[in-house]
Amino acid sequence: MADSQELISFIAQMTGEANLRVEENLGEGFVRLRVSEAERRQAKHDIQHVEDIVIELLRNARDAGAQRVYLAMGKTDALRSLVVIDDGSGVPEDMQDRIFEARVTSKLESMHMDRWGVHGRGMALFSIKENCEEARVVASGAGKGTVISVVADTERLPERADQSTWPELAKDDAGCPYCARGPHNLIRAAAEFALEEHHVCEVFLGSATEIAATLYAEARRSLDASQLLFIDSEGELPVVDRLGYAADAADFIRIATSLGLELSERTAHRILAGTIKPVRSVASRLLRERKERPHEVAVDLTRDRRGLKIAREDLDAFSRTLERDFSSLAERYFLTLAHEPTVRVSRDRITVTFDVGKEE
Repeated sequence: MADSQELISFIAQMTGEANLRVEENLGEGFVRLRVSEAERRQAKHDIQHVEDIVIELLRNARDAGAQRVYLAMGKTDALRSLVVIDDGSGVPEDMQDRIFEARVTSKLESMHMDRWGVHGRGMALFSIKENCEEARVVASGAGKGTVISVVADTERLPERADQSTWPELAKDDAGCPYCARGPHNLIRAAAEFALEEHHVCEVFLGSATEIAATLYAEARRSLDASQLLFIDSEGELPVVDRLGYAADAADFIRIATSLGLELSERTAHRILAGTIKPVRSVASRLLRERKERPHEVAVDLTRDRRGLKIAREDLDAFSRTLERDFSSLAERYFLTLAHEPTVRVSRDRITVTFDVGKEE
């Protein structure tokens, strides 16, 4: 495009809205739109399920220029909590409430056209807030990324019953992977976005514990000790790096809480000790699972009377997956693993043992 006006005209043509206009320039990269297209896209009925919220929050982070997006999910009774943490451009302090107002979005020239339609920062946040118990910016700052917390009542805004199954991939005629099977749950919503935008940003998905562990591991790798010597508080750091500033478990809990991540003291100790491992990105996990192992021979249990044989690396990966999936149960019942799950393979049985203890 030669200039922003040509891009505006292009967006108008793509959205079918010939009179795309700005009603008010709010400054700092944000405007309020006047056109009916924006009103339609932000109407209350645009959000039908919790899965819709996941897509919109991830698009919002991408449109902020994020390269890494972390989605922490949890559920207490009927309340579904979603916390999205990104390393994008951040929301200025005086816009952190206004971004949830009707028809507020980023300037037209920074909008994106994707498989879900036209989108700009803030474009769907009004609709999300209208449908949820809570929607707010927890932490942000110019150039420091953003943390947005959303709480939805699933008795009012439904979600799929199966929220633990990951999708299975297939390839289209061009050889591109896509989600072919599995429930259309929160995981699949995140997976479809991650596959679509993997060249733009990485998406990490997990419980509050898993996301905290991942943020901490990433921050410890990226932060130089000399940098921390000249910092008076973690607020000077981008939101994705702040857990790396923690000196002890109490500090870790305080910083995690400021990011919308609620953790127990025992969990904080385990993360600092490295016993809770970071998660891989969604795209990495999905695409790696599709790779075939060289010279792999399938075991036919109807013919192979020697019993089931599983490679050690596969057992280790299986154990790590079990430990990660155990975390949501552990948080709910205040449990902790004494060590990694034990996986034993016999002739016709796989036995998994969790040695657990109550959290104090």
